[in-house]
Amino acid sequence: MFFWFLNISLGSVSIPNDELFSILFKGESSKESWKSIILNYRIPKGITAMLVGSGLSISGLLMQTLFRNPLAGPFVLGISSGASLGVAILILGSSMIGGISGMAFSNFGMAIAASLGAFLVLSAVLIAANKVRNTMSILIIGLMFGSITSAIISVLSYFSSAEQLQQFIFWGFGSLGNLSWNELKVFIIIFTIGMSLLVFIIKPLNSLLLGENYAKSVGINLKFTRNLTLIITSILTGVITAFSGPIAFVGLAVPHLTKLIFNTSNHKILIPAVAIMGSILMLVADTIAQLPTSEFTLPINAITSLFGAPIVIWLLVRKIKIY
Repeated sequence: MFFWFLNISLGSVSIPNDELFSILFKGESSKESWKSIILNYRIPKGITAMLVGSGLSISGLLMQTLFRNPLAGPFVLGISSGASLGVAILILGSSMIGGISGMAFSNFGMAIAASLGAFLVLSAVLIAANKVRNTMSILIIGLMFGSITSAIISVLSYFSSAEQLQQFIFWGFGSLGNLSWNELKVFIIIFTIGMSLLVFIIKPLNSLLLGENYAKSVGINLKFTRNLTLIITSILTGVITAFSGPIAFVGLAVPHLTKLIFNTSNHKILIPAVAIMGSILMLVADTIAQLPTSEFTLPINAITSLFGAPIVIWLLVRKIKIY
């Protein structure tokens, strides 16, 4: 809670702490503008940061466990690339399609386009997952889908105007502060559905740490576990990318940090711990990104990469054994 309060207390507009507490607990403020900033911008942004951080971190943990690869992250399935393709078709392909209203470029329009793109890639990955037995093959297939969508985006970019490219690039920077309360409610509902499914795979995930053969020997249904893990990751990654854009390194770095701090591989402990650590990291990253007392806001992707990349490099250099 401390990091959440710190996040909503800092920003381009300086608001005294006594006014902040008055707005939060009494709904009153000496300035209506301060009340509007806290209730309609900073609180939704703080909640979004917590959801994004926890969702990406848990997705990264699931992928690292499923593929037994410490460098696997929430975007290895190509879900984020599919979401980016949906937004690219909406923004970059609008001149070719024609007749797209201004509503399509709202947050909901972007989210729907991203969700459809993510769903198409998810469907393709699930179909492929049922055709192959080797889990590593799914990883390679996901990466190939990501390459295909990136190629299509490159073609669309080549034929787009500078204004369209700028809009798409800004979306790719990632943002936590663009959601209204109505959009946040939709985000929370889908996010909760994905998180609630985790209860069905905690025990199978612990078994998978000892290998697929061991998991089979203790009665784990590998096909069900694999498909449900892919679905949960896709739901969380898809909704986060749809509403906040592609945010890098959080899902890759946080699971490793959490394992080092808690020194355990038990998912009953790791899943809540990773969610909390991810929330804290995103709140801190967002607090830094908004440059308190300054009117400028840095791209959240830049901050998370500055946090995440050195951690991953350190892990590789130290050769820390995660599994």
